[in-house]
Amino acid sequence: MALTSNASAVWNGDLPSGSGNITLDSSKLATFSYNWKARSEGESGVSTPEELLAAAHAGCFAMAFANELASAGHTATRVSASAAVTFDISKGGITGSHLVVDAEVPGIAEDEFQQIAAAAKAGCPVSKALTGIEITLEAKLA
Repeated sequence: MALTSNASAVWNGDLPSGSGNITLDSSKLATFSYNWKARSEGESGVSTPEELLAAAHAGCFAMAFANELASAGHTATRVSASAAVTFDISKGGITGSHLVVDAEVPGIAEDEFQQIAAAAKAGCPVSKALTGIEITLEAKLA
């Protein structure tokens, strides 16, 4: 069964001085303000497409990691994942996503943990969608 998720964006004005809102239409959970200053310089309280992409990548990776662990016969006590998506206008936009996972997995060896983390990175649907950028991984077994 295919599921389509929806979001929408409204932009007002030109790029440098304009602003807009991104709305999570499927869940109706949030609307985020965004603008060029936040995207190019950073601005507290205002989101960016890259921040939303990082949230999607972190969430997807955590789920993929839990699934890979289960497939290998392990259940994590805790999986904490984050993603840092880099936007560099001088290099054409989004240049990379750095995943960090810190997990408690009883009874797993470090080498198996690292192999499973790498498999989750490769198998995560958001990672697959981001094949045009570098994706790096830092995996820590707690």
